[in-house]
Amino acid sequence: MTQPATEAMPRDLTVALAGNPNSGKTSLFNELTGSRQHVGNWPGVTVERKEGYRRTASGRARVIDLPGTYSLTASSPDERVARDFIISGESDVVIAVVDASNLERNLYLVVQLIELGTPLVVALNMSDVAEDRGFVINVDKLSELLDVPVIPTCAHVGEGVEPLWEAALAQAREARAPRPIRYGRQIDEAIETVQASLLQLPGAATAERRLVWLAMSLLVGEEPAWPGLAADDPALARVRSTARAAARHLEEVTGDTAEAVITGGRYGAIQGVYREAVDEPREAGPTPSDRIDRVLLHRVWALPILLATVAAMFELTYVVGEYPSGWIGEGVAALGGCVSAWMPDGPLRSLLVDGVIGGVGGVLVFVPQIFILFAIIALLEDSGYMARAAFVMDRVMHRMRLHGKAFIPMVMGFGCNVPAIMATRTLESPRDRLVTILVAPLMTCSARLPVYALIAGALFGPHAGLAIFSMYVLGVVLAALVARILRHHVLRGEEEPFVMELPPYHRPTAKGIAIHTWERGKLFLQKAGTVILAGSVIMWCLSALPWGVEVAGPQSYAGQLGKALEPAVRPLGLEWQEAVALVSGFVAKEIVVSTMGVLYGVGAEAGDAELGRAIASSHLTPLSGYALMAFVLVYSPCIAAIAAMRRETGSWKWAIIAVAYLTALAWVVAFVIFQGGRLLGLG
Repeated sequence: MTQPATEAMPRDLTVALAGNPNSGKTSLFNELTGSRQHVGNWPGVTVERKEGYRRTASGRARVIDLPGTYSLTASSPDERVARDFIISGESDVVIAVVDASNLERNLYLVVQLIELGTPLVVALNMSDVAEDRGFVINVDKLSELLDVPVIPTCAHVGEGVEPLWEAALAQAREARAPRPIRYGRQIDEAIETVQASLLQLPGAATAERRLVWLAMSLLVGEEPAWPGLAADDPALARVRSTARAAARHLEEVTGDTAEAVITGGRYGAIQGVYREAVDEPREAGPTPSDRIDRVLLHRVWALPILLATVAAMFELTYVVGEYPSGWIGEGVAALGGCVSAWMPDGPLRSLLVDGVIGGVGGVLVFVPQIFILFAIIALLEDSGYMARAAFVMDRVMHRMRLHGKAFIPMVMGFGCNVPAIMATRTLESPRDRLVTILVAPLMTCSARLPVYALIAGALFGPHAGLAIFSMYVLGVVLAALVARILRHHVLRGEEEPFVMELPPYHRPTAKGIAIHTWERGKLFLQKAGTVILAGSVIMWCLSALPWGVEVAGPQSYAGQLGKALEPAVRPLGLEWQEAVALVSGFVAKEIVVSTMGVLYGVGAEAGDAELGRAIASSHLTPLSGYALMAFVLVYSPCIAAIAAMRRETGSWKWAIIAVAYLTALAWVVAFVIFQGGRLLGLG
């Protein structure tokens, strides 16, 4: 896929991708790195870091997908991460990804990158969208005015990626800083005055490229760090004094604040470049995205369409995933049968067949459904509809006093509550952030899906998909209600307006969907081989010990634990088996399935279908089964999510509060469902 560079590079490169949100940066990252990427956190912060690799003539290049940012004047944690990485000089070249259909706005970040003096290439992305809207962009003229290579791309289909990569390699080889932009006599004189002062500092030669950026930052009152000098160093104090004097002079001459003058100068330069290089459509008629939004964002039909879409998503997940799940179940059963036939009867065989194969295999049978769910979510995200979903839901969430932006972390919670909790950093208000952290676990994560699928498949027959969908709806409703209570009684404060950019619709690519699906799905597989395996073995030991008692019987350690807890769950229509399964779910929700398999005496050789039949013929009824599903939805999140809460809030206090209130709320919700259903004659 990768063409070799025309000249050998002396060492591995670091290439940074920077751009506004919704500029197609991640699509370009996927095209450049393919499957050679991983996700982690930036050192010292919880902001997600995507890093991948691409071959060069001399080895490979490291590609960093920076968090989306509109400028280098950062306010949120993810924007600060992007800014700090860019100004650190760690990257050999920066690829600025701009939306060609919103070029004027996107150029602000490009102008700031030019001020930094970093080797730069501009990816003129979404060129097809700009062309469809009637924009005519003179690429050569734009490149000449900016003094950087400008390469048209359509990252979502891979067009222009190879020329862009070659241009980036060339810029890294030359290590050439772009020509400084002129902002007008008064601004330029102020910059030169501060630059002259900066040149007196030790190490100024190595920072020469960044002097324009540093000078402009000082003029607007920011105080960037200088390598090797303490913040209170006298030399830096002299520079700051010079900058303040230059800023005062600029304000006296222009009659405005230095920050406003410099910002205006940047926009003036951008408008000049834009007028020279871009011909706008004479009549800006409705775009294809506008026409689609007339339906999908309709005042009346938007919410029903969204609910129907989500319902169809989960129905499709269950119906389509049922077939490959059955095949995996048959494979697990066959493997368990082979081990049973090969090994003599005894504790070791029981451990391998019932604990390891049965425990892990009982969860793996739901891998197809989970991957299908992730693929559909990726399809909605890549198409641009997920942002519309947040916009539509804001009407509902606002009435419940939950910030509209909070819906994005909540949607991420459908995959996993851990990144959902981490994603709350995009909320500027500390109160909104804390409220969202506390309600995010109410979103049905992929770990709960196997539990729903098992119980619903056993007790609800053809209506299983609808029963599963109702759990997602119940989670959203409870989150909104809890958020309203928290904001009204506990975490009071002014509500911030909901402002969100709606990206244009795109045609998703199979490659992009596959990458996004694998990124999320592999975490589930890793958990199956670690946490779920360990939990399954522990639950087998509890059910098999002490030696001599009936395995998974009331006299086993698991049975004794369940009997002790049974009075607490009996009002919910549950018995000791479910009590033990719920305790195991504190570690990871998937273990609830493997625990039920052990406690219901269904070995691996019997298969997942046999476990479903055992549940269907047990004391569980559709009503008590539904109460159990609701309890699993609401009660304490897994250990990883609890740890994420502690990291994001900075203390164990709110994590412990979340565990306590969610578990209490789970009992109340399940009680109302079961006892209310009995009063209505549904039992």
